[in-house]
Amino acid sequence: MTAHRRAVVLGGGFTAMLTSAMLARHIDEVVVVERDEYPAGAQPRKGVPQARHCHILWSGGARIAETYLPGMTGKLLEAGAHRIGIPGGLVSLTPFGWQHRFPSTEFTLASSRALLDRVMREETLRQGRISVLERTEVLGLTGGADRITGVTIRDRDSGDERVLEAGLVVDATGRGSGMRRWLERIGVPAPQEESVDTGMVYATRVFRAPEGTESGFPLVSVLADARRPVPGRGAVLMPIEDGRWIVTLSGTRGGEPTADAEEFSAFARDGVRHPLIGDLIEGLEPLTAVQRSHSTVSRRLHYDRLGVWPEGLVVIGDATTAFNPVYGHGMSAAARSVAALEAQLRDRGLAAGLGRAAQRAVARAADDAWAMATSNDVGYPGCRVQGTDPRLTGPAADRRDADMMGALATRNRDVARAALALMTLSATVTEIQSPRLFAALRRGPEVPVLTAPPLLPHESARLRIPAAA
Repeated sequence: MTAHRRAVVLGGGFTAMLTSAMLARHIDEVVVVERDEYPAGAQPRKGVPQARHCHILWSGGARIAETYLPGMTGKLLEAGAHRIGIPGGLVSLTPFGWQHRFPSTEFTLASSRALLDRVMREETLRQGRISVLERTEVLGLTGGADRITGVTIRDRDSGDERVLEAGLVVDATGRGSGMRRWLERIGVPAPQEESVDTGMVYATRVFRAPEGTESGFPLVSVLADARRPVPGRGAVLMPIEDGRWIVTLSGTRGGEPTADAEEFSAFARDGVRHPLIGDLIEGLEPLTAVQRSHSTVSRRLHYDRLGVWPEGLVVIGDATTAFNPVYGHGMSAAARSVAALEAQLRDRGLAAGLGRAAQRAVARAADDAWAMATSNDVGYPGCRVQGTDPRLTGPAADRRDADMMGALATRNRDVARAALALMTLSATVTEIQSPRLFAALRRGPEVPVLTAPPLLPHESARLRIPAAA
């Protein structure tokens, strides 16, 4: 494409940084407009409502991020993050039983969200074409329903307002986006909205990891089973930088974890389907208080379906499709959307039709993650569903195939390879459908059912339970 003088990216988090790094490959100047002030070092940012909870960057998203920010993975690991192989480094009680730890084909980058954001920000802003306006809020769009020409911004310290012109505006402001309101002012109708609200609450605490487990420890998860007619309760333990473990508990409507520190370990031990994580954190030194969050509704705004869409505008990431964070799909789905936007830029440049084509591509890029999260969540008691997606309202038979594959993935390595490629957003539903997968499905289970957590001897050493055979 022909380079253009300026793109404006609204928001300053993971999606905004990755979008900016991508745009800097094609456009002369990229200006990031960020409402908050960036913290010094690896500290949570006010504009990230779940910054203190467990965040998982799956391999699908990490590979895309590395494409736009070469060396980012290495910088994260140097700063103390962990690269955990999946499923070899995963101890997980799935809804269908314990997952066998087959040789890893995928991975996750495990760190605090604050460290990830700091490294992303530093690597992005090394590029000379990108600048940031901190403590600056967006008041609205300029232009009209046919084309956006920029944004009106206000300096939060001085109160000064001005117009920032742009050939392309990308909204990456997340769940709190004001885009619907801004579009209404210029005559663009409200988009169709879909939502799935399980009432899930998060509760997180950080602990000092036991001596000897500062590196090489697996990602541990005890997942809820939406097929059971009870609130879905789960727990995740993830090693992060500086010899710490972050533990996030979750519970859907009627089964929410509290902020009470005394009840935290009890929930991890007795409130979920297996006491493993409660046993692991027994007696550990807590480094933080319990932090809670209710920002867990899966919500989709179908800007891609509007009959009127202005040129020069794209909405991306959580600002258009936000997920229940328990699946860890938000950042990786956003990364796929950034790649989808770039594909449209390469094909079309800033020519007429880019805005609509890009918005539809962004929606397609998030669709697999949306289907995986919401089709599972609708099974929880009291889940509130708004929308007409047949995957949410259709017959239960539509979900039985996914359940069959999930059960077989725990005991067949080729099925696990495909299922985990999909879960980590490394492949699409279409891409995993191969002769190898179909042959594996016909073969069925290859190894016995695990009756205990598949911990290795050195991992179970601090527990009073034997390692799995």
